[in-house]
Amino acid sequence: MVEAADRTILRTFLLGLAEGMNAAADSVDHIHEALVRVARAYGRDDTDVVVMPTVIIVQTGHGEEGHVALRSAVNASFRLDQIAELYRLVGEAERAEIDPLDGIHRLNEIGAMKPAHGWLVRTFGHAVLVTGLALLLAPTWQGAIIAFGLGAFVGLAKLVRSPTLQLVFPVFAAFACALVVFLIAPYVEIGDPIRLLIAPLATFLPGGVLTTAVAELAVGQMLSGASRLVFGMVQLALLAFGILAAGTVVGVASTSYSPLEASAPFPWWTAILGVLLFAVGNYLHFSAPRRTFGWVLLVLVVAYAGQAVGTALIGSTVSGFIGAVAMTPVVLWIASLRNGAPSQLTFLPAFWLLVPGAAGLVGLTEAVGTAHGLEDFADALTAIMSIALGVLIGTALYRVVHHGAEELAEFHIDVPAALAEEREPPFWARLVPGTPRSLWGGRRSRRHGEGPSADASGRERSEGSSDSTPSSQAGGP
Repeated sequence: MVEAADRTILRTFLLGLAEGMNAAADSVDHIHEALVRVARAYGRDDTDVVVMPTVIIVQTGHGEEGHVALRSAVNASFRLDQIAELYRLVGEAERAEIDPLDGIHRLNEIGAMKPAHGWLVRTFGHAVLVTGLALLLAPTWQGAIIAFGLGAFVGLAKLVRSPTLQLVFPVFAAFACALVVFLIAPYVEIGDPIRLLIAPLATFLPGGVLTTAVAELAVGQMLSGASRLVFGMVQLALLAFGILAAGTVVGVASTSYSPLEASAPFPWWTAILGVLLFAVGNYLHFSAPRRTFGWVLLVLVVAYAGQAVGTALIGSTVSGFIGAVAMTPVVLWIASLRNGAPSQLTFLPAFWLLVPGAAGLVGLTEAVGTAHGLEDFADALTAIMSIALGVLIGTALYRVVHHGAEELAEFHIDVPAALAEEREPPFWARLVPGTPRSLWGGRRSRRHGEGPSADASGRERSEGSSDSTPSSQAGGP
């Protein structure tokens, strides 16, 4: 009964870890690998796990002793401080350093964590984040000032914790921000109005979702990858609908959706300022742990530098591939350090900086609002796939360097123990000393009275006599 209770607690703990990692926007293959490691650390090698974005199934035991637990994952999302605490707990669980019941209590504490900063600081942080991204996307001083104001408005509205409002708020935010930008654009030099709109809507963009979806499809996770891809595309469509609705109300021409070049481009050091502001904004708005700020800034710099090099070498469409290849080994290396940061904590800001979702929103808006935008949308999809491919290649390179190449898993199904038949080794194998049922080993064991017949007789004697039977009687007829 005690063992059954322990298995029930462990299954509940595994379900909670999977649900938390889903809330951290982790991929299902990584969640599966982590749960298997945790189960083995607690001595449960007979554990099987099925992870999808909305459903989690955990089975312990096989056959009649098997028990299954499942949970429908809630649509929750963790802040950076919660992600840091979650993966610290995952690391402890993978080393079996925490009791599963205590781990469940820790998961509840992580879910109930309060932000490290108050509402004013978090609102200011979102405005700073948006300003930094605006300097990278639509570099004009007027556009940066407008982006700061829109970022403060969106950041303040995001503090309202209502599941119902969270479903419709992205559309409302896109409509309100587009209304302001389209009304100001004829009178203030803000550069490309659509790209300026990306900045205040950055935290709504499903760039990480789309990239994770393509990565999951690439590793064979068809159900989760396809569902994430559809979910991300619907999010993009809703944001584009809000922008197009605002354009219809204002009465903008179709050319207003097309990119416009800024008349006075910023100097080169503006990009450095933008990346720094983006990192500071992420730290303040998402309440990231203080010790992780340097790691996040390092990953952002590497990602942007790789993207800039990719733009110079192969063009802007697939420049995200170079940025993703460059940042992924750095992210995994940081996660492996004792005082590093979890991979998801540094991945998510880098995804937003590479802006695969932003490119998709620009392309989708132009595809609907103009007659020649389908080509731009196809380029956006290519950018998303290039970033996902870069993440896969970067991950593979890191694993090969640090863990060595692994053989491909073979297709194999274990036969139940009750039906398994012991296979007789071939005759040539029995001629080799030390192999199972070796002829040499059998002769030597029989010579020393340790062969199968001796074991059998020994068992018969022990079953036929008590522990107090003298050894002299055991040797009699």
